[in-house]
Amino acid sequence: MNLFRPNIQQMTPYVPGEQPGIGERVVKLNTNENPYPPSPAAMKVLAEIDGEQLRRYPQPTALAFREAAGAVLGYDADWILPGNGSDDLLTMIFRACTEPGRAAAYPVPTYSLYSTLASVQDAEVVEVPFDDDYNLPADALAAAASAVTLVANPNAPSGTLFSPEELEALAGRVRGLMVIDEAYVDFADSSAIELPRRCPNVIVLRTLSKGYSMAGLRLGFGVARPEILTGLMKVKDSYNVDAIACAVGAAAIADQAYKNECAAKVRASRGLLAGQLEAMGFRVWPSQANFLLVRPPTVGAGQIYEGLKKRGVLIRYFQQPGLDDKLRISIGTDQENAQLMRAISEILSSACEGRGERGEQ
Repeated sequence: MNLFRPNIQQMTPYVPGEQPGIGERVVKLNTNENPYPPSPAAMKVLAEIDGEQLRRYPQPTALAFREAAGAVLGYDADWILPGNGSDDLLTMIFRACTEPGRAAAYPVPTYSLYSTLASVQDAEVVEVPFDDDYNLPADALAAAASAVTLVANPNAPSGTLFSPEELEALAGRVRGLMVIDEAYVDFADSSAIELPRRCPNVIVLRTLSKGYSMAGLRLGFGVARPEILTGLMKVKDSYNVDAIACAVGAAAIADQAYKNECAAKVRASRGLLAGQLEAMGFRVWPSQANFLLVRPPTVGAGQIYEGLKKRGVLIRYFQQPGLDDKLRISIGTDQENAQLMRAISEILSSACEGRGERGEQ
């Protein structure tokens, strides 16, 4: 008995990064969480949540958060639409804009949820390969003439950043909606947050999961012209942002000093870890995110991934073309990064000894 649409039966679901069991002690560097705690101001609001806020339905557009985010970013609240993580905004965009005959285009490899959401809509995708340096393939994306063009900036899993000028030029060439997914922008040198003012077809997505240390809260938002957001609101869930997320998120985004302090620590650790890995022979792509994409020097990526897992260190290994010789490593605290480096050193040394023994036989 077939209970689902044919495209749903045939599609491959999105696979999140591995989550350790309750009480399991690991160095978790596989899902790009911020290694530092949330803002004390946000935690204070959380502690003061009362029963009345839970008894009632939340404000349906999370107005308090929209106003707080607008004050930080310099936008009126009606240019901001929150969601249950920025993934919720992506879902709205695919619901509203794609279907059979209305394709989505994006460079690959990138965030794999894009292809999953297109499959749900039974929409075609145009996947444009990056070159080995992850330069923006603007000509091919523009030529796709798709209903939606998505660019993760910084890109995941490469961590590479595109300039606002590159993105604005592309926005002027694409036919439909251009989505700039800035999930990791709090660790980057530049942002496209001003483009919605100048480009009528641009929406910039942000999240509190990374820079604000609130992946468990599930709160993100889009910044675009009100007419774009009006269309997306037609397909959003009625109360997609709960009262707790609205209140805590408003306090978190207002505390820019704390967020920037934590982001600076992550950026410093990122540079240190990149240098250490390069000294061991890894190729490390320049990253503007809170992770590194690396290619091991002598041992296969899968072998290092499994060796680290046995030693209680989780990183991300994607078994797909273009990434199966690479690893993505989230930036942890300096102590966690040191544990990672010790474990990698053990794995490389063990592999080297094994090759030496085989050579003597």
